Amino acid sequence: MTAPYSINLVGGRGYTGSELLRLISRHPDLDLGLASSRSHAGRSISSTCDGWPEDGRTFTRLLPSGISSHPADAWVLALPNGLAASWVEAIQSEFPDSVILDLSADYRFDTQWVYGLPERYRDHIRGARRIANPGCYATGAQLGLLPLRDRLVCAPVIFGVSGFSGAGKTPSARNDPQVLRDNLIPYALGGHVHEKEISAQLQTDVRFMPHVASFFRGISLTLAFELDREFSVDELEQLFQRGYQSEARLKISSEIPQVSSVQETPDVHIGGFTTDARNPARGSLVVVLDNLLKGAASQAIQNLNLALGLEENSGIDL
Repeated sequence: MTAPYSINLVGGRGYTGSELLRLISRHPDLDLGLASSRSHAGRSISSTCDGWPEDGRTFTRLLPSGISSHPADAWVLALPNGLAASWVEAIQSEFPDSVILDLSADYRFDTQWVYGLPERYRDHIRGARRIANPGCYATGAQLGLLPLRDRLVCAPVIFGVSGFSGAGKTPSARNDPQVLRDNLIPYALGGHVHEKEISAQLQTDVRFMPHVASFFRGISLTLAFELDREFSVDELEQLFQRGYQSEARLKISSEIPQVSSVQETPDVHIGGFTTDARNPARGSLVVVLDNLLKGAASQAIQNLNLALGLEENSGIDL
């Protein structure tokens, strides 16, 4: 039996594409129309995607000019930054009623697109046809700062460490296990696109310092901030417990969360609430998430579910 909603994936060779394919394969209401990959065209999907069944399906080579024979209820663009526009133009022309979900940064600053952070914009995502999936670091940082946003008195500092899957599959020092062995690599210490994204969404300046480590997947963010009054540790934690009490994907705890607790899950853990004894208006906390799931693929499925009228967490409760 064919699932009621068809999904076309453009850019299926990367880590996020593979995660999306795995989630689509087990989703009760989504069916893959095609998976496009220039470099993998003709190869079986199961040979590169763990979790895809041995059904003989292969990657397709597709150009924007050739989409007319491939209708779908939704298109997911899993392409590098800067490459989405020609696809969006073609899809809008051929299939104006299809959902387009873009995983790159290309439309995250475009007010004509809905920003796909369900915990904040759930009502806007329902029924939306143009959705910009948030960045991985930006997802964690925003969820760690949203309950504090109206109390911040200066730019919070965000120290982020990602597994090397965040650097993608194209070889570089930031995804080379030999370079990363017993090492931690800082990069883009000013003007990172996620710094701009976080600042734009929260409407306040932030300072963001990303690093990459030798583990494969996951992100740990340590946030430091100053608030408009003194807070106790318990008050900070209660602020988050109240703010996120109805959020199925968020877990709030007094303990410092670990990356290992969220790897291969669609969840975000926030904890380690601390205040400075010298000035209790200053505090810190830790946010962890899986960069390939809540930072990309499972959040994309949440957004597709909402856009298509399905239950938000369908297909991602791993």
